[in-house]
Amino acid sequence: MGKKILIVEDNEMNRDMLTRRLQRKGYDICVAEDGESGVAMATSEKPDLILMDMSLPVLDGWEATRRIKANPDLASIPIVGLSAHAMETDRVKALEAGCDDYDTKPVELERLLAIIQKLTGEGLP
Repeated sequence: MGKKILIVEDNEMNRDMLTRRLQRKGYDICVAEDGESGVAMATSEKPDLILMDMSLPVLDGWEATRRIKANPDLASIPIVGLSAHAMETDRVKALEAGCDDYDTKPVELERLLAIIQKLTGEGLP
């Protein structure tokens, strides 16, 4: 069984594309469509890693990340913030909210996989 990744993404096309591509790489995927359900899914699923879109309805990715990181049971789960904004200030803001790393959309799969492997300890000696 591969590592479990929670994808929190409101855009159906992005969600489906990421789900398919990561499943092909052997990951077990669960999805949430907004920040509030993302926090709930993180609590119920206890994923190995969370891919968090920052621009989400209901509860944005910044606040969802802060809530997850404030929960002692979930705080150790690595979160990768995803945003179409490539500004350095967005990266800093994501890291300040508690994201462990940050990547821009459209997602470049090889780059994202390298981040996932680094944060989950996969592929390390």
